[in-house]
Amino acid sequence: MTSQLQIVLILLALLQVKHLFADFFFQTPRMLADRGSYLHLGRVQHAGIHAGFSFVALVLVGVNSRLALLVCLAEWIVHFHIDWAKGRHATASGLGPEHAGYWRAFGVDQLMHQLTYLAMLWGVVVLA
Repeated sequence: MTSQLQIVLILLALLQVKHLFADFFFQTPRMLADRGSYLHLGRVQHAGIHAGFSFVALVLVGVNSRLALLVCLAEWIVHFHIDWAKGRHATASGLGPEHAGYWRAFGVDQLMHQLTYLAMLWGVVVLA
C-alpha cells in the first residue's frame, strides 16, 4: 500500500470521526431550531464546526494549510446548503422520526455529507 493511499485512508477515518461528533454530539439547541430558514445562525455555526475540525484533520495528515483552508471553506458552503435543504424538506413535509420519509431524508442528508468527504479527499490528492 502506498503512503499516499495510507494518508487518504487515515484522513477518511478522521473525517468520519469528526462527522460523528460534529453532527451528533456537538449540536446545540440553537443549531437544531428553525432549520428550514436559510439565514440561520445555528446552521452557520454547525457548518463551521464541521469545517474547523476538518481543517485540523487535514493539517494533521500533512496537507498544506492554505489548501486545507480552501477545501474547508468549500465544505462549509456545501454542508450549510445540504443541511438547509434537509431543514426545508422537514419543515415542508412535516415528517418526524415516526415516519419512514423522515429517515429517507436523513439517509440522503448523510450520504451527501459522505460524498462531500470523498470530494474533499479527491481535491486534496489532485491539488496537493
